[in-house]
Amino acid sequence: MWFKRNKEQEAELPKKLSYSRYYEHDGALRAYANRAMVLAFLCVPATLLALGFAVYVRVQPPTVIRVDENGQAGILGPQKPSLSITQGVAAEPSEFEKRAFVRQFLERYLNFSPSNVSRNWADSLNMMTANLRRNAFGGMQKENLVGKIQDDQSSSEFQLRSLEAAKDDPLTYTAFGVKEIHHLHDHNESVDKVVSEFHVRLVVEKRSEQNPSGLLIGEYWERAIEGEKRDWVLQQADFAGQK
Repeated sequence: MWFKRNKEQEAELPKKLSYSRYYEHDGALRAYANRAMVLAFLCVPATLLALGFAVYVRVQPPTVIRVDENGQAGILGPQKPSLSITQGVAAEPSEFEKRAFVRQFLERYLNFSPSNVSRNWADSLNMMTANLRRNAFGGMQKENLVGKIQDDQSSSEFQLRSLEAAKDDPLTYTAFGVKEIHHLHDHNESVDKVVSEFHVRLVVEKRSEQNPSGLLIGEYWERAIEGEKRDWVLQQADFAGQK
């Protein structure tokens, strides 16, 4: 009975009283507008980040892969040394790493000019073991090799013609190359063309950020060659050009 009476009272009320107030509609519209503005501000950094990634990918040089005559693939261009997790600090260096390390050492040590001989030889010494480094540096100081090169304005241009690993020792390499040594004294230039054999023995240590390959030069010597062997080396194509 009471419920029926309430129904009758509501029916007697004016219909306009059931309408919502104008400020309720205005508040709802403002709330929707605020949500849309917040969403728009959140989309701005995401858009800028996506644009930045697109620009970064666009400016990167294309990857060029070269396959040599032995079927070995390599990426052209400067590569930063990296140490992957799967590789591990105790992983043995590959044949590619060993050959590249020997060639880099020879090119640094045998190519120089009066302006860069100190830097090139310092880089070469840092590639040696500690005891070999001390012996080599002591010989350089005793004979004042850097001073003589700078006084005579001497420069050396080295071409690697052959590089092979020893059959009985995978860490020992024999290389053959040609050095053209230019001397300038009293405005007169003299050029010496020396064909030499180079002996390089590597040692392996634990890989690190300072030495990603884990390789060091443990033994090095060179000697000039003559006769038929010299003619054979001169007939070989430039090894660096082949690579």
